[in-house]
Amino acid sequence: MTFRSTVLTLYPEMFPGPLGTSLAGRALREGRWSLDAVNIRDFTTDRHRTVDDTPAGGGAGMVLRADIVSRAVDAHADGRPIVAMTPRGAPLTQARVRELAAGRGAVVLCGRFEGFDERLFDARPIEQLSIGDYILSGGEMAALVLLDACVRLLPGVMGAASSGVEESFESGILEYPHYTRPVEWEGRTIPEVLRSGDHAKIAGWRQAQAEIDTRLRRPDLWERHEGARVGSPSGARRRTEDD
Repeated sequence: MTFRSTVLTLYPEMFPGPLGTSLAGRALREGRWSLDAVNIRDFTTDRHRTVDDTPAGGGAGMVLRADIVSRAVDAHADGRPIVAMTPRGAPLTQARVRELAAGRGAVVLCGRFEGFDERLFDARPIEQLSIGDYILSGGEMAALVLLDACVRLLPGVMGAASSGVEESFESGILEYPHYTRPVEWEGRTIPEVLRSGDHAKIAGWRQAQAEIDTRLRRPDLWERHEGARVGSPSGARRRTEDD
């Protein structure tokens, strides 16, 4: 099954962009996924191809019109998830990426200006997603991020099947630190446990380091991870035993 992506944007020339190189580009050429960039202006009816208007109630900037954008959405609604990249959306997670990658694809709507007329989301089943707490010039860069995250998980895209499993966020915490040759560099050596050949000790060290790094660097992530672990039946038993 080919992962089909359709991007609705005011700047279709931005695609495939970086998605045409490296793993995603090779997978695109091999037909493991497809990309169709559609210009929202193609769904306007006036000679100026107007897609926006001033905000109701006043204020700076312009707002994308619901009547125009909905035509673009309706023309490509075929059962695939429809997602809008907007800073007002829910945070994109690795779990959601895996869900999308396991499906037939997605229709990705890119915002611009001050965003979308809110009635668009009231009238259409559109999921709003955000890639972070900052503002971009438009949703195109966010769409590239979303699609790259999905494509790399498609079967056959990454060399080793385990490459997409032992990563940050897959188990709810950050990934453990990595090392490679040379063994010594600027007076710093690879931790001895990683050179021991003892796979059980290596696995334990990696898990411990992942937990330490998550606690220090992402306390919010660690808190959610601990909450989920304590909330599970096995987690509850562990906490009782520890107490």
